[in-house]
Amino acid sequence: MAISRLFARPMLASMFVVGGLDSVRNASQKAGAAEPVTERLVPLLQRVVPQLPSDPATLVRVNGAVQVAAGLALATGRLPRLSSAVLAATLVPTTAAGHRFWEKQDPAERAAQRVHFFKNVSMLGGLVIASGDTEGQPGVLWRTRRAAKDARREARHLARSARREAALVRAKAT
Repeated sequence: MAISRLFARPMLASMFVVGGLDSVRNASQKAGAAEPVTERLVPLLQRVVPQLPSDPATLVRVNGAVQVAAGLALATGRLPRLSSAVLAATLVPTTAAGHRFWEKQDPAERAAQRVHFFKNVSMLGGLVIASGDTEGQPGVLWRTRRAAKDARREARHLARSARREAALVRAKAT
């Protein structure tokens, strides 16, 4: 593993571990901010996962626990692509619920929430990059294209061999 990944992953994950623990511990205090998001998101998600709770405090707690688990996985280098993708997925509702700067009336509070919103957008960008990081190894797309190219080359070779063999059989028959 590159030295940059050794340090960057825990640094990226740190906010999710700390923020996730805070969400687990203080879910009832954060539930009010999460309610506008959960009202819109939960009915859609319950079509896919009917057992999903609709209580905002429970959802904040679950989101926080997922952030802690995925953050620790990313920090320790365990399933880094999956944990980055999971963190990215949890960051969207967290940002939408916690940093609704467009609803703030006070200019100072609006500016502060805007900064937090765009910090989260920046972290989202880092997570998207991390979720696609193959650590210098070929990715699935490259491997798929390479396998298809190899298969086409092998098929051409087999077709040429079959034509030569057929020509030899015809030549012996005459």
